[in-house]
Amino acid sequence: MKEPLTDELLQELLDAPNPHAFTSAHKLKERTLSGYLQQLLDERGLKRAAVIREANINETFGYQIFMGERGAGRNKAIQLAFAMKLSLKEANRLLQASGNNELYCKCRRDAIIIFCLTHGASLQEANEELYRFGEETLC
Repeated sequence: MKEPLTDELLQELLDAPNPHAFTSAHKLKERTLSGYLQQLLDERGLKRAAVIREANINETFGYQIFMGERGAGRNKAIQLAFAMKLSLKEANRLLQASGNNELYCKCRRDAIIIFCLTHGASLQEANEELYRFGEETLC
């Protein structure tokens, strides 16, 4: 199913008689981190264990994140974004769902991460670039 554009949804919300009518019509609910991760796994045909391994996250901790038992800090969420080869938009949605700030291009460290993410770099390659620029690595 094609997701409506944000601008279109915003206009519908502004035209709605009340917020309840809009949220009911679109079946909106809060996006949870575990729900979004599961959606990404399903859409991409990925295996949870492979993603956790590729993200260089402790197996137990990784499973707890996927099951909604633990949250993910900003670095862990970004590690998962690299492991799942997410687009910048998807990575920012993942960061939002985990309660973290989106990647911001005016921040030098974030700019490096954005560049690596959008150019298909691996987590290791991103860490090497961060290190080369004297920035904190992801893991």
